[in-house]
Amino acid sequence: MAMCLIQLNNVHMAIVYIISGILLSLIGYSAWRFWKLNSEKADRQSKRLKMQMTSNIAHELRTPVTSIRGYLETLLACPDLPAEKKQAFIERAYNQTLRLSDLISDMALITKIEESPEKLAKEAVDVYEVANEVFDEFAERIAERKVKVENILKPGTITKGNRTLIYAIIRNLVENSLKYAGEGVTLHLECYSYIDKLFYFNYYDTGKGVPQEHLEHIFERFYRVSEGRSRDDGGSGLGLSIVRNSIVFHGGDIKVMNRQGGGLQFLFTLRRKHD
Repeated sequence: MAMCLIQLNNVHMAIVYIISGILLSLIGYSAWRFWKLNSEKADRQSKRLKMQMTSNIAHELRTPVTSIRGYLETLLACPDLPAEKKQAFIERAYNQTLRLSDLISDMALITKIEESPEKLAKEAVDVYEVANEVFDEFAERIAERKVKVENILKPGTITKGNRTLIYAIIRNLVENSLKYAGEGVTLHLECYSYIDKLFYFNYYDTGKGVPQEHLEHIFERFYRVSEGRSRDDGGSGLGLSIVRNSIVFHGGDIKVMNRQGGGLQFLFTLRRKHD
């Protein structure tokens, strides 16, 4: 009788092991299948985004290249054009080459941030000094547009990051305002708080703002509030995308909103440098 019970228990144990093995196999297969489906979905999405990006780049490149070709063909086909007309065409072609150069540089920077971030060197960067350099770069345009600058950053606002990207953040925000905010506006930049590991920055202009339905798309590559907006003003359409990617690279975050008193406002964070 005892032997029968032992044999029965062994059979039960064997069945339990077999069932457990089957269940584990099913769970493993289900997990693998789930991973495979998600991986395939991610691959499809990645391919779709790359195709969209390639299409957008081709579209953006086509405009300046077509313009340059048109001006040069006109000059070649009409050698007897008046000198002032020739000069005008040459200057327009040159301006399109500048835009083409900016577009290529911006695309290269975004690609480097996303695909080779480890190659971007980090050092102690004083955001106050960088902001002053940016405002100095745009001093002539600021004066022409009668823009008032309020740089309330304090010396020693130091983050550990890539100086080129920190410069790109502030430069693109300021350039965006100078292009679209209008004349006689105020540009305001401050670090309004620092808590633990983060600096909290507030940048705004007192210009026109952006229609509410466009705000959620404003950081997308080549997105335009109105068709031709970036093209007419010579922009690459990548400036605010570079801003967002650069801030994320530095462990920060950014939000955009229409300012209550008018204009566009950006709230963003950057990691502080700790000794």
